[in-house]
Amino acid sequence: MEIVARVVTVSTAVMLLSAPAFAQKVTYDTNRTADFSQVRTFSIKETPPADLKASQTTAYDSPIVRQNTYAAVAAQLEARGLRRDDAHPDVYVTTHRTFQTEYYGYGWPGYGYGYGYGYWGYGYGSYYAEPIIVGTLVVDISDAETGELMWRGLSERDMHPTSSPEHRLKRINREVSKIFRKYPAGTVATSGRETPTTTDR
Repeated sequence: MEIVARVVTVSTAVMLLSAPAFAQKVTYDTNRTADFSQVRTFSIKETPPADLKASQTTAYDSPIVRQNTYAAVAAQLEARGLRRDDAHPDVYVTTHRTFQTEYYGYGWPGYGYGYGYGYWGYGYGSYYAEPIIVGTLVVDISDAETGELMWRGLSERDMHPTSSPEHRLKRINREVSKIFRKYPAGTVATSGRETPTTTDR
């Protein structure tokens, strides 16, 4: 797991007691030569976890999370008129999750000095660094015949390791929904082998 240090300079006499909410960041990329008008069916390819230890020892990257992510992706594609066909898909969908720990610094005014786990201070102030686990979800859609990547959506957010199963499921559904807001518009098939129609999505 990659460790990234983020230091925040505190210049005001304010003490923060908890970590700030990490807003979900979403981005995407589209292959300009891809013909989405011909995409009517999809299949989801399961991929091994990027972090085997996290998969085996955490709730935020468990097999349950991966299955819920696949279900959320399938629901988004089906809502756009695509049909799941594992035998003869037009595109394959894969998902990948990676994680890193970022440190958020907090400070408060005071005198003295000291050090310890996650803490340092000297003179007029003291500071504390709190670890936050940030996860990145990548959703790839590739041409089933050529293997060419057609579209990629990415989301980065705080993983909330101690969330309840219900809260975790809601966050997965919201995360995937936001990613697919960037799915190419106006090129979605209606269903099965019917002719694609435009959409306002």
